Amino acid sequence: MSSEPPRNPLPFEPRQKRKKTAKTQSEPAASKTQPKKDKQTTPAQESMAIPDVVSKRMIRRMALLCGIPTALGISTFLVSYFLVTKVGLKFPNVVVVLVSMGFFGLGVLGLSYGVLSASWDEDVPGTRLGWQEFRLNLERMTSAWRSARQKN
Repeated sequence: MSSEPPRNPLPFEPRQKRKKTAKTQSEPAASKTQPKKDKQTTPAQESMAIPDVVSKRMIRRMALLCGIPTALGISTFLVSYFLVTKVGLKFPNVVVVLVSMGFFGLGVLGLSYGVLSASWDEDVPGTRLGWQEFRLNLERMTSAWRSARQKN
């Protein structure tokens, strides 16, 4: 018995702890030798999967377009601390917060632009800035939203 008061469980914790059951040796040997069935993918699932080349292209663009503004947002705090403590510059805290929020907001936009500016065609690498791909992919996405809305 512990002297700690009972605590409320977190939302993702199970309500009761399950007791582990010990494995018995009486399991038939045939069940151990049967291979597990792999999940079969249907052609529809394969067509919906993002090809590896395209996903790597998206990740590179997202890392670049989100990573730089996020690093600048974090460095805003470090640079402002240095300016206040070492240089003696005085400015309101709101300035630091707004500048860092601006950089973090650019990072969020960079994530979205990174996904949409990558070429979704496996064979076409796309342009460096990706503006044409962005317009094409945004048009595809909005038309898919419209068709889904019309079905409902």
